[in-house]
Amino acid sequence: MSTAGFNSQNGTGTGQTYANGPSQNPVALQQLPGVSYGMTNQPPYNPVQAKAPAPPGPGLYPAGLYQPIPPVSSYQPGPPPTSYPSSAGQPLLPRPPMGGHPSHTPPQSASPSPGPRMPMPPAQATPPPPSVSSSSYYPNPQQPMTPAWQYNTPTPPLGPATSISAPPMGPVANHVNLAATLAGPSLPSSASYSSAAPLPPPPNMSYSTTQPPGPGMPPTSLHGYTQPGVAPPPMNPMAPHTYQGQSNRPAYGPPPTGPTPAGPPPTMKPTSLPTGPPVANATPPPPKADGAVAGNGPQTTNSYNHLDNKMAGPTQPGPPGRHLGHYPSLPPGYQNTSAPHATPPIHPAMQAATQPYTQAPQPYQQPPGGPGPAQLSPSLAAMSLQSSTPEALRVVNLLQERNLLPPAPVPAPTPCLTQDLQKLNCSPEVFRSTLTSIPQTQSLLNKAKMPLGLLLHPFKDLSQLPVVTSSTIVRCRFCRTYINPFVSFLDQRRWKCNLCYRVNDVPEEFMYNPVSRSYGEPHKRPEVQNATIEFIAPSEYMLRPPQPAVYLFVLDVSHNAVETGYLNVFCQSLLDNINSLPGDSRTKVGFITFDSTIHFYNLQEGLSQPQMLIVSDIEDIFLPTPDSLLVNLNESKELVQDLLKSLPNLFEKTMETQSALGSALQAAFKLLSPTGGRMSVFQTQLPNLGVGALQSREDPNQRASAKDIQHLAPATDFYKKLALDCSSQQVAVDLFLLSAQYCDLASLGCISRYSAGSVYYYPSYHHQHNPAQVERFQKDLKRYLTRKIGFEAVMRIRCTKGLSIHTFHGNFFVRSTDLLSLPNVNPDAGFAVQMSIEENLDDMQVVSFQAALLYTSSKGERRIRVHTLCLPVVNSLSDIFAGADVQAITGLLACMAVDRSVTASLSDARDAMTNAAIDSLMSYRQSVLTIQQPGLLVPACLRLFPLYILALLKQKAFRTGTSTRLDDRVFAMLQLKYQPLAYAMLMIHPALYRVDDLTDEGALNINERTIPQPRLLQLSVEKLSREGAFLMDAGIVIYLWIGRNCHSNFLTQVLGVPNYAAVPDNLYLLPELDTAESQRTRAFIGWLRDQRPFFPSLHIIRDESQLKASFMQNMIEDRTESALSYYEFLLHLQQQISK
Repeated sequence: MSTAGFNSQNGTGTGQTYANGPSQNPVALQQLPGVSYGMTNQPPYNPVQAKAPAPPGPGLYPAGLYQPIPPVSSYQPGPPPTSYPSSAGQPLLPRPPMGGHPSHTPPQSASPSPGPRMPMPPAQATPPPPSVSSSSYYPNPQQPMTPAWQYNTPTPPLGPATSISAPPMGPVANHVNLAATLAGPSLPSSASYSSAAPLPPPPNMSYSTTQPPGPGMPPTSLHGYTQPGVAPPPMNPMAPHTYQGQSNRPAYGPPPTGPTPAGPPPTMKPTSLPTGPPVANATPPPPKADGAVAGNGPQTTNSYNHLDNKMAGPTQPGPPGRHLGHYPSLPPGYQNTSAPHATPPIHPAMQAATQPYTQAPQPYQQPPGGPGPAQLSPSLAAMSLQSSTPEALRVVNLLQERNLLPPAPVPAPTPCLTQDLQKLNCSPEVFRSTLTSIPQTQSLLNKAKMPLGLLLHPFKDLSQLPVVTSSTIVRCRFCRTYINPFVSFLDQRRWKCNLCYRVNDVPEEFMYNPVSRSYGEPHKRPEVQNATIEFIAPSEYMLRPPQPAVYLFVLDVSHNAVETGYLNVFCQSLLDNINSLPGDSRTKVGFITFDSTIHFYNLQEGLSQPQMLIVSDIEDIFLPTPDSLLVNLNESKELVQDLLKSLPNLFEKTMETQSALGSALQAAFKLLSPTGGRMSVFQTQLPNLGVGALQSREDPNQRASAKDIQHLAPATDFYKKLALDCSSQQVAVDLFLLSAQYCDLASLGCISRYSAGSVYYYPSYHHQHNPAQVERFQKDLKRYLTRKIGFEAVMRIRCTKGLSIHTFHGNFFVRSTDLLSLPNVNPDAGFAVQMSIEENLDDMQVVSFQAALLYTSSKGERRIRVHTLCLPVVNSLSDIFAGADVQAITGLLACMAVDRSVTASLSDARDAMTNAAIDSLMSYRQSVLTIQQPGLLVPACLRLFPLYILALLKQKAFRTGTSTRLDDRVFAMLQLKYQPLAYAMLMIHPALYRVDDLTDEGALNINERTIPQPRLLQLSVEKLSREGAFLMDAGIVIYLWIGRNCHSNFLTQVLGVPNYAAVPDNLYLLPELDTAESQRTRAFIGWLRDQRPFFPSLHIIRDESQLKASFMQNMIEDRTESALSYYEFLLHLQQQISK
């Protein structure tokens, strides 16, 4: 059980696929004549596999107490609610009897390569490669082993396939002609519609479509790449990919251990690539993104299953004399490259992202010389596009092109869909795929060697969200998919599901459109015009009356807790926000405090003051007065306020040092079990008394050890078991850890992870000594107390038949194969899933994914939030690479590496991430590049991939050779698994800006405020200047570094000090000065903070500051004592790829 701490499947994640019952195949895919496709069931590629036979060891997922969860297919036969029985209605075409599954080839590892892949050597020496542990998924140990990072495990053989002839199954937008849908953007005159085009909603419509800020997404060609053009700056790119183990791979050598060569590397000679005429002038005008809706959360049934069925790096010796304060010259490979000339031309999408509010749409122009790709058949379009390289596939030599970082945040790639489909698609801020072009077959995915998965932010706060109240929620009666913009209407009375392709009847009520108040146009209903929508659920979606909002606060009041001073801040914050707690007239609150005993508080209406009840028998905990400990907030508000005012003084003189956290949690669980609700736990030390007591496992002397980090897994399963009990009773536990000492977050974090809670961590918290942490705690607590919340929630993710989900990442409990139990859901939680392709997608042009979240609002309404994403299917490797979402891939690999660190070892996870970069770039070089030339060649869409992988290797969660507290490392791992992609990427690769010369040029104007937009800089000391001031945004912390010779104007106008020596040591607030420079700087920092739900603390640092080391550790492109520089890392990748 000790390895369960970060398993993606609540301890059940063995990486093995699940079968949701025998998965029938009623409609066999029809293979196009003359086209041959690879086998469907190939062994999935594992980017972190060992390159030589490895001894059996712990795999990516432990086979412990919990059994493996097979992959979830959205197409699940079984009982009628979730199966595909023959239609009782009138299917469009007669269907032959259903055959069994096509036989599957069991996964086999790639044939052994000539030699082991060498992990990057540590700084001191070049040791032999450690054996990368991999687990066998076969009962027979003599079977070959699968790769260690298993992305897509095919299901076992289920019998012979029956060949069935069927019509093509590509779903079509309900109002778009199939040919027009697939051919790409076409001239207005050539567009044909199978039914009336949707009319714009009337100005007074009550169901307003969501319109995210920024320009719309441009239409793209059928081929899997995005045409150069204007694209919105979404925050979280994703694109799906799968891997297959590579056979006959030459051995990978170690990275260079000596000093880098004195001269430029031999790869410096650039070779021009043949490129055709640019296609930018053929870019149609970006459609208005009025249909793309960012959503907060998929929704599924009440907390019970049948309800949902009904609802449906090595160390390098540094150059001598190099210190942190001394700025090195360019690495040898860059010395003769002048930055301005080396900068590649900025893609128009990047330019659009720089000024998202001012970019004008480009007019559509017919390319000269005949029809463009949009007017050609798919095969002709593919041929015509081979002559001109799309921007995403522009070849970049990383060893020559130095300035790769775009000037503004990287936008998510736009899927290659027609205008009509793309403008209806789900916002990438809510639903994002690692590959925006889905491979037709598993074998093609394996060749690409990139992970296929989805990243979700399902309950995200939205400025606009269409809400539908209807007694009839239209769903597919076979697979229970909610009707969405990507279904097709055969006529007014029948619609075809875009996930299982079965035909359904349109209910009579659905014929009426409440927006236009017209009858007979079901394709214009809000449900079919918005990819994110929320339904107010009728009574059949409730297993019991919706629960009230219930909040229980469990507070550590030991001597250590009182010393930190957090109790005053908590009580004052709750007093300030007590009227803003989400809820209604039924809202309940309660309080428990604990040290070596447990203290309850009777707040019954009618009492003159709160009564404190002490239970000292912590071994057999009981509730002294069960009926008066959770009280109605409105009825007992005065007593609650009295208690909050007196609590800090009540324990002011305590000398009790022990902490019986386990018993306090048991008492809180008993109190909340009858209703469910939210438990907020505040803890300041290691629990050392009673059940759940822990002992310190950290050796401070080993923090910087190059060996594997120990104790990343929980020390006991007490907190996990209690969390599962809480989950079953609809109780979520949020943990606030405020401590200057080791608290074993690896163990305590389980209480939140498996109950769908969240963890807040404030190291070295003290009300006097660390005012920056106090400010952060205050701001976080206010957001926590007042943000939206959903109770007793469940979430299910469905996908088009042929695709399956096999691994989940995030905080939840997997109740059944694909049903995530979320006792509470909050707008700041992110999730990720890994996917595989179980059946060839030959006959499909697009596939869809749908996340449905069923929850109870704080007002007692049962609601369902549904997000639907549509992506194209492609059959060439170049198209797959062109649609790669580098940030989404990085985010998913980070989740997988966290699991790997816990179940195997940190070194395994580090090797896995390096191998992931090597494998995908090697696949590109071998299978996509037509002209081989020296250098490290990558497609433009993956140009940041090696940088992001190096950033992960140097991130607090995975770094070695640097002193890192164990709790800090574990918290970084928790954040990578739980944070939505946009926030996680800042923690992986911080943003660096120069701020001593801010101007209004290119600034944003938001709410009458002018927000400067400085350029992003590379994370290298080379970019710093002693004459400047630089701001680093690292997600949960922002550093403002002041150069020793910083201009006096900045010091006086922004910091309010006369000179550098007068800058205070622990400055964490910018003074509010009435100067233009001060206003610009504060507006920019405020804008950065407003973009995330948590509050990043600000630290203003000088060369002498203690925090300078933390600032410099984020300089990812520079060499440290224990890690390679970016240039050295590129040389290492090139050496492995070119072997």
